[in-house]
Amino acid sequence: MSAPHDGYGQYPPQQPADQAAYPDQGGYVNPADVPPAAAAPAAAPAHHADHHKKKKRTYAAGAFEVGMGGNAVGASPAPVPAGQFGAAPVPAAPGYGGYPGQTDVAQQPAAYGVQPQPAYGVAQPAAPAAGYQAPEPYYSAAGAAPPPSGTIAGLAAGMGAMNLGTASHASQPRDQPRVGPLNQLYPTDLLNQPFNVSELDLPPPPIILPPNSSVTPSPDANCAPTYVRSTLNAIPTTHSLLKKSKLPLALIIQPYASLHDLDDPVPIVQDQVISRCRRCRSYINPFVTFLDHGHRWRCNMCNLTNDVPQAFDWDAAAQKTVDRWQRHELNHAVVEFVAPQEYMVRPPQPLVYLFLFDVSYAAVSTGLLATSARTILDSLNRIPNADRRTRLGFIAVDSSLHYFSVPKDGDENGETSMLVVSDLDEPFLPVPHELLVPLAECRGSIESFLTKLPDMFANNQNTGSCMGSALRAGHKLISPLGGKLVVLSASLPNVGYGKLEMREDKKLLGTSKENGLLQTASSFYKSFAVECSKNQVSVDMFLFSSQYQDVASLSNLPRYTGGQTWFYPGWNAGRPEDAIKFASEFSDYLSSEIGLEAVLRVRASTGLRMSTFYGNFFNRSSDLCAFPAFPRDQCYVVEVAIDETLTRNVVCLQTAVLHTTCNGERRIRVLTLALPTTDKLADVYASADQCAVATYYSHKAVERALSHGLDSARDLLQGKITELLQTFRKELAGGSAMGGGLQFPSNLRGLPALFLGLMKHVGLRRSAQIPSDLRSAALCLLSTLPLPLLIQYIYPRMYSLHDMPDNAGYPDPETSQIVLPPPVNLSSERFVSYGLYLIDDGQNQFLWVGRDAVPQLLADVFGVSDRAQLRVGKGAVPELENDFNERVRAVIQKSRDHKSRGVGSVTVPHLYVVREDGEPSLKLWAQTLLVEDRADQGMSLAQWMGTLREKVVQ
Repeated sequence: MSAPHDGYGQYPPQQPADQAAYPDQGGYVNPADVPPAAAAPAAAPAHHADHHKKKKRTYAAGAFEVGMGGNAVGASPAPVPAGQFGAAPVPAAPGYGGYPGQTDVAQQPAAYGVQPQPAYGVAQPAAPAAGYQAPEPYYSAAGAAPPPSGTIAGLAAGMGAMNLGTASHASQPRDQPRVGPLNQLYPTDLLNQPFNVSELDLPPPPIILPPNSSVTPSPDANCAPTYVRSTLNAIPTTHSLLKKSKLPLALIIQPYASLHDLDDPVPIVQDQVISRCRRCRSYINPFVTFLDHGHRWRCNMCNLTNDVPQAFDWDAAAQKTVDRWQRHELNHAVVEFVAPQEYMVRPPQPLVYLFLFDVSYAAVSTGLLATSARTILDSLNRIPNADRRTRLGFIAVDSSLHYFSVPKDGDENGETSMLVVSDLDEPFLPVPHELLVPLAECRGSIESFLTKLPDMFANNQNTGSCMGSALRAGHKLISPLGGKLVVLSASLPNVGYGKLEMREDKKLLGTSKENGLLQTASSFYKSFAVECSKNQVSVDMFLFSSQYQDVASLSNLPRYTGGQTWFYPGWNAGRPEDAIKFASEFSDYLSSEIGLEAVLRVRASTGLRMSTFYGNFFNRSSDLCAFPAFPRDQCYVVEVAIDETLTRNVVCLQTAVLHTTCNGERRIRVLTLALPTTDKLADVYASADQCAVATYYSHKAVERALSHGLDSARDLLQGKITELLQTFRKELAGGSAMGGGLQFPSNLRGLPALFLGLMKHVGLRRSAQIPSDLRSAALCLLSTLPLPLLIQYIYPRMYSLHDMPDNAGYPDPETSQIVLPPPVNLSSERFVSYGLYLIDDGQNQFLWVGRDAVPQLLADVFGVSDRAQLRVGKGAVPELENDFNERVRAVIQKSRDHKSRGVGSVTVPHLYVVREDGEPSLKLWAQTLLVEDRADQGMSLAQWMGTLREKVVQ
């Protein structure tokens, strides 16, 4: 057999000699790094009975072979039951580091007819599969998991939780001393037991609450991490302990898990009975205590006793009493209340979209005007309009403003008239009542107008853009109602208000003066955005220029009005991929249900205070965030301060979003999170959530980059991870060098790689090659993406496709979801020259074709016999009639599936086909996503870990 190549999955990683001799590394055994002793035998997945009848293909390095065992792989790990994150399931195929989702070395798929090597013959002790110890089976459903049925403890807790009468609930003693441990701390050596990408998919460390913490035994009593994640799942009791830990205390809040209510139904309290604390205004929730035979309740935030409303146990519609313990707000941490009249300052506003079309030469010649008009036309049925009050308006913009007065359907003079205004200083509003028209009453006229709009400007040679003046005119038009200004622009605003200059200078890129390019060039954009926020006007920017467009200035508008900046560099409708991507995203954007006139506030138990807020909104007062429109595809970060010693063993943090729905109903979405407190530093570290910590620092780094520059942002990240490693070593690892290793808890093992990913990210990395528009757009995403998409944006996903397991690319028989191959770490060491890989950061996907890819692989996937015929660059995988092509397309599609990850997003990533021996710039771009490699002045992960070790040990 030929010399072993470096294909990931065929050979076990080399074990350092000293580790083989001393497996326990200085007295710590990290169960996360020890595979369970007995792995279940690999079973062929049931749904492949027919699959094995087909001719089975493996793409060998140089020859095409047909073999039954070529792709054999272990059975996929058993799914973790919902809510049982505490229990560590033993996967059938124990993973690298014992984490589920990776195949065991002995069961790795043998690629291309290469004989698999046996695993090392070192006997390994049995241990839990994940990095977290299974918590003791004592805590109630309000915690991370219900007690195991069948045990006496479980039975007793179950009976206790099912208190049937009001009095028994009322007399529950609440603040009992905690029994049993919090999460166990498992130190791990980062140098000898490196991070594996699959660990980023693990749930956060479980929240372990004392028994009977919640008033009902509902499994949904505590907030799921989909909606709110805390950087720490055990809260330090004092400010000094938090400070000593060097860890941040912050909430990552994503109030919506989907763009549409149907995809993420939340229990709705319809009866308008809303019980709130008289003092702190918290909403009644599963963690309150009932007193006085259930007539009163004690607030779990400030301890005040409140009366229970008389209507709380009465159904006014049916005129009968109801069972209190069935009420949604006592069983669910995430609920939505229909708000009564007193929650409205004015009647609910209708949904208003005012489209500002760039009709200058740049927008017409690239096809932007035609594509956007066509997409709106095709999406009219998707725009939310259940209450038939939605209004639309249209303004066209070049060096003048073009207003359109759209008549009602059936009007005798049924033609849309255009009114041109050239006075940009004080643009007046001609016939304002006919410029914003109800979609339901003017549908025919709107369709007719959108069909004709591209032809009206087809020969426009005007290169001016007075978009600043158009924004002011649009604001004046919709501010009496509030609504959305939707800007579609392909040129720099160069006349009128907010006029911008071309200020990109390649000589400044990569220097300290680059920071000036990331600042806004005109004070107009921020002050105008604040004005918009006051009048409930939100701005969304869709930017398409092939030239400099000053994203840094324009993105201020969405930043302070709850909007978003979408950037399509070099976009041209002549490329089908460009046209399809934008049309799909814009249509989904228009169909998304948004909240209007929204405010967000976070309340917490006495002793905690919300100190800093990050995200796209305007901070109206110390703790109130204002959103003219509340989007469903963004997250928000709130930093929490500890002002006084926490005396209770559970604290609660409650987020409330008051908003008007698209169909005119005033609602309050309430999310309640309960967390245990601790006075031990080890508990704080063992309960830290690495993905939430990375999300917090991504927002922090963007803020630092915009205020102090990119160098300062990178220094912040490097300083912070060094500080955490030093603190852990000094306080919890005994201060010794541990045999020259770098100690850190296994639940934070991915943090150094995530920080390196952030420092090398296009938004923050040191480079003289990144245009400032591209950088500014990336900074917008780093500060708005929901956590699962943000982590992927920082540390992209990579899948090896040529040797994917048998079940990958097929639907799972139980969930019907397409099975993805196990992700692999972002290093070119994982590549083999005959391989096919998918690299996906959520914004772009790269299909990497190795330079020695065999003809059969090329024929099956791309329908070409020779690499030279392969069309590289932006494109798609052709649909061919063969099994492997279908699987590759299914994996590419599934990798884009944000819904299954509990997030809303309109983004459809471009797919780029990259040949290893093809277009150099494309290849270089794909390689910048390989976070663990050296590139463009950035160090490799190995160098990074070495640097950190030197800083920590010195």
